[in-house]
Amino acid sequence: MEASTETNNKFSEEEQVVTPWEVAGNGGKIDYDKLIDRFGCQRIDQSLVQRVEKLTSQPAHVFLRRNVFFAHRDFAEILDAYEKGENFYLYTGRGPSSEALHLGHLIPFMFTKYLQEAFKVPLVIQLTDDEKFLWKNLTIEESRRLARENAKDIIACGFDVSKTFIFSDFDYVGGAFYRNMVQIGKRVTYNQVVGIFGFIGEDHIGKVSFPPVQAAPSFPSSFPHLFEGKGNLRCLIPCAIDQDPYFRMTRDVAPKIGYNKPALIESSFFPALQGETGKMSASDPNSAIYVTDSAKDIKNKVNRYAFSGGQDSIEKHRQLGANLEVDIPIKYLSFFLEDDAELEHIKKEYGAGRMLTGEVKQRLIQVLTEIVERHRTARANVTEKMVDAFMAVRPLPHMFD
Repeated sequence: MEASTETNNKFSEEEQVVTPWEVAGNGGKIDYDKLIDRFGCQRIDQSLVQRVEKLTSQPAHVFLRRNVFFAHRDFAEILDAYEKGENFYLYTGRGPSSEALHLGHLIPFMFTKYLQEAFKVPLVIQLTDDEKFLWKNLTIEESRRLARENAKDIIACGFDVSKTFIFSDFDYVGGAFYRNMVQIGKRVTYNQVVGIFGFIGEDHIGKVSFPPVQAAPSFPSSFPHLFEGKGNLRCLIPCAIDQDPYFRMTRDVAPKIGYNKPALIESSFFPALQGETGKMSASDPNSAIYVTDSAKDIKNKVNRYAFSGGQDSIEKHRQLGANLEVDIPIKYLSFFLEDDAELEHIKKEYGAGRMLTGEVKQRLIQVLTEIVERHRTARANVTEKMVDAFMAVRPLPHMFD
């Protein structure tokens, strides 16, 4: 078994819980060092970032430069193979449980788009509409509809249709994909899946049987229309670290059925506006910035709800400066402000008390409004015909060009 595969994620109250369905830190904040130790993955260091820049002949993405994507499994091996002229493919996904995406949902897709362009490789995107039917109070019909709506937001991120296949589990699973699911399922015991995912006796068997569905896209033979004869093609999965349990299981099974272990590059969690102890929730629209928010909505949410590390009076703030460790505007700017020099200037001035919270929030409002308006325009241009093209089961003859 790979490190931590049999670790039960139902920890004591003093410990954090991170599963694909629940994220709760000790005191509300996630300790990523402990998470890396528990999961058995590795931190991304500066040498890996420099290798990416060298191999792609372009600056690393801001999410890589600033440790938003901070952990990995076998990413160095992917780069080794690529350096020798071997190709790979990307796999990521989305569980379609809401009409509109928030900015946290966009992060893996923004980063995956960069990887696809930088390495010139194909991409498969799984829409787990079946998972959301199993876990949420949604009908099959509603899950399928949300999958298609979410596909429009994903396409709006700018993916290349000649290198990208988006699929809904309800529509695609079968044939070679199902054969891989069964191969995976036969090699994972009930005790192992309980240890990995923390299932309990009251969970229905649909939940217990789902993990092979998310594992199967890690193997190229699940997509014969794309990768026929390419059974040794490696897979790289960009995802948030809460998805790691699926792929610990997958990596344990892969050599037993003759495949390479998928590699992962994993991100930290995007905090709620109310702070890292808060949680973005569909039931609280003020906890996040949504891609459907107007400029007025964004301004209101940032000004009213974005947790500040500034002091409670101007005099005190000028004297002590802001606590950047808890300041949400600074954290959001670290994700989305492209200019490294400007970000460092803001952090220095704000931390020293020379810049006020209102000024930092104003800059964040500008950055977020630009991102959301750009996305909204792109999404408005996504037609049903375009969705059909991305989801069509067809060869991609120029996927490695």
